Amino acid sequence: MKKVFEIEMKVRDYECDTQGIVNNANYLHYTENTRHEFLQSLGISFRECHRLGVDPVVTRADVRYKASLTGEDVFLSSMSIERVGPKMIFHHEIHRKSDRALCCRANIEAVVLLNGKLSKGDYFDEKMKNYL
Repeated sequence: MKKVFEIEMKVRDYECDTQGIVNNANYLHYTENTRHEFLQSLGISFRECHRLGVDPVVTRADVRYKASLTGEDVFLSSMSIERVGPKMIFHHEIHRKSDRALCCRANIEAVVLLNGKLSKGDYFDEKMKNYL
């Protein structure tokens, strides 16, 4: 799939475990931050969405770890997106910047709740029409 967004980040020491590598759960934080930054770049505010009763929620996460990030590594987190029925599927890749090694690949599925009920996600379709 075509990459639609990329952001550079840096590993913080407290994200590493006693082995000196990034704890696996932090990769989910990295992908979440990437999605939030992407949506903010489109003018989508989660606070405003919630005020309107529109809540995107993650329903599934499939993460494949390939190479470890370590403290102070700079990395690139990129994503693409597709729509499958009511689901938005975000395809993520995280690469260490210094050698472009693939560290993580993840597919995150999300749906949109409208006033607490599953919706088609029309609110996001209009704003992301150039990427779906």
